[in-house]
Amino acid sequence: MIKWITKLFSSIPKEENAEDIMKLEVHEHQKNNIKNVSKKYLIVGLGNIGAEYVNTRHNIGFKVLDFLAKKESLSFETVKLGSMAEYKFKGRTFFLLKPNTYMNLSGKAVKYWMDKENIPLENILVITDDLNLSFGTIRIKPKGSDGGHNGLKNINLVLNTQNYTRFRFGISDQFKKGQQVDYVLGEWNAEEEAKLPERLETSAEIIRTFGTAGLENTMTTFNGK
Repeated sequence: MIKWITKLFSSIPKEENAEDIMKLEVHEHQKNNIKNVSKKYLIVGLGNIGAEYVNTRHNIGFKVLDFLAKKESLSFETVKLGSMAEYKFKGRTFFLLKPNTYMNLSGKAVKYWMDKENIPLENILVITDDLNLSFGTIRIKPKGSDGGHNGLKNINLVLNTQNYTRFRFGISDQFKKGQQVDYVLGEWNAEEEAKLPERLETSAEIIRTFGTAGLENTMTTFNGK
C-alpha cells in the first residue's frame, strides 16, 4: 500500500514544472507573434499624373518616391490604379505607390493595394504636401483630420478611418488671397529648388526609418526638422 501511494504522488507534476511548461508556452506564443508581424509597408506618395504636374508643390509625394527610387536604382511599373516600385531594405519590403487616380480619388488605390498585399493599417505611410508648414518642414503623425487636403479626405472616406500615418511636407502658404490653387499647382521657385535635394534625402531616410525603427522613433527623430 505504501509503495502504491508513493507512486501515485510521484506521478503528479510538481507546481514548478507546471510553471516551466507555462513559461515555455508563452515564450513560443511570443515567438510566433514576432514571426507573424508584417514586414511589408505601403508607402503612398500623393500627386497628380501628367507632365504638367511633375514639378508642382502638390506633387511632393510623387517627388519623394521618385527620389528614393532613383537613389536605389528602382524602376516604377504600371500597376492597377497607379505606378509602383518595390524596395527591399533590411528584411522589409516597401511598396512605393504613386496612384494614377488623380488626387481626389487617392483612397481607391490605397485600399486596393493595402488589401491585395495584406498590409496592416499601421504599416501605411502617406506622403502629402501641407500649406500650414513652412517650406521643407516635416511633420509625421499617426492620425488626424484631412486638413482640407482632398487626397487625405478621400483616403479617410474610403478606409473609413483617420488612423494611418501621414508624412506632411511643408510647402508654406506664401500666396495672395484667392491664389491658393495656383500656388499649390505652381512649380517650386528657385530658392525652394535649391533646398529640395537635402529635404528629399531626409524624406527617403524617413521612409526607411518608419519601416525599421517604428513610428515613435521616426517622429522623435524627424518631426520639426
